Amino acid sequence: MAKKASAPRKAGALARASKKNILLVDDHPMVLEGLRVIINREPDLIVRDMADGARKALALVEKATPDLVLVDIILLERSGLELIKDLKALRPNLPILAISMHDESLYAERVLRAGAKGYVNKHQPSEELIGAIRQVLSGQIYTSRGLTQTLLQRMSGKAAPVRSPVEALTDREFEVFQLIGAGKSTKEIARRLRLSNNTVAVHGANMRQKLKVKNTAELIRLAVQAESLTPPSH
Repeated sequence: MAKKASAPRKAGALARASKKNILLVDDHPMVLEGLRVIINREPDLIVRDMADGARKALALVEKATPDLVLVDIILLERSGLELIKDLKALRPNLPILAISMHDESLYAERVLRAGAKGYVNKHQPSEELIGAIRQVLSGQIYTSRGLTQTLLQRMSGKAAPVRSPVEALTDREFEVFQLIGAGKSTKEIARRLRLSNNTVAVHGANMRQKLKVKNTAELIRLAVQAESLTPPSH
């Protein structure tokens, strides 16, 4: 009887082992659970680990490399952009797919430059997310139709939509810019990004110059406008 009972368990273990292992990184517990349920419905995918921040994500990847990491761009303890760079430094061949509630025109090219293989907006249907995961797992890069068209236009030299001045910001400046738009004070930004108040002020001065705004009030107004393009994640 014992030998017969062990057969289903072995079959189940083999089925789980054949599935692609996904690591989820998001600092919202409800989002993590929702993504886990969506992904685990698929016969070829399974969420084996979840992390609520960059530190835990890095520790999990050091311990056991997943087949793909799905990471939110906006995290409490550290930027998702920085996490992507750290993950690529740790595991250069690790496929990473970024996910966010924010407009892809502000984020998608940045995450691709950071080392991710795609960007999915959280407002897309779950079928789009699953398709993006499978596409990245197959070794391809995933982008939306709109972004693909924009990138092709730029590569071909044809006229493309006007690029936002925000794209001139460095990744760190962009992080500060986004937090300004979310209503964070200089002290809050410094604490969250582990910077000094003076460093945040220097980033502010650089942003004012690049964005051609006269003062901090105009910078705040521009940042709030950019943040309002999509529902805030914090």
